[in-house]
Amino acid sequence: MGFVYVYTGDGAGKTTAALGLALRAVGHKHKVVVVQFMKGWENTGEFIIQKNLAPFYEIKQFGTREFVDLKNPSGEDKGRAEKAMNFAFEKLKEKPNVLILDEVNLACAIGLVEVKQLLELIESADEKTAIVCTGRNAPKELCERADFVTEVENIKRKKISAHEGIEY
Repeated sequence: MGFVYVYTGDGAGKTTAALGLALRAVGHKHKVVVVQFMKGWENTGEFIIQKNLAPFYEIKQFGTREFVDLKNPSGEDKGRAEKAMNFAFEKLKEKPNVLILDEVNLACAIGLVEVKQLLELIESADEKTAIVCTGRNAPKELCERADFVTEVENIKRKKISAHEGIEY
């Protein structure tokens, strides 16, 4: 399998870092697949741009517009996460250059995805496929397996509303 990148921490910018990696790959005409485990907002820049970047960039969302109750995720949330993992396994068969598992760390932390299954996915990847895992609270086992682990921390954060094209 290729390199495994983990972007974790409480700071903003984990998905943005992963998408920067994706943009570089697409620039070289490498295939990128983004699987969003907990997001379902089709008005985000990373979702809207897929038509312009096809066939090198594909994104699939498995979340909803509502936030998951992190302390008590529903059976429906679990079902969506299972579909996301199945989709990721299927996409690995196509041997993309980059597979981004957005918010998979948090999905593991709250029990929507089993860490064991995530590690199996990583181990089943082709040697030319880089896997990027984002989200808070990355599992210890994932961090130990990863080649690169970056913890994003807030140094300063003003209370402002999200800006279209910047935060979404």
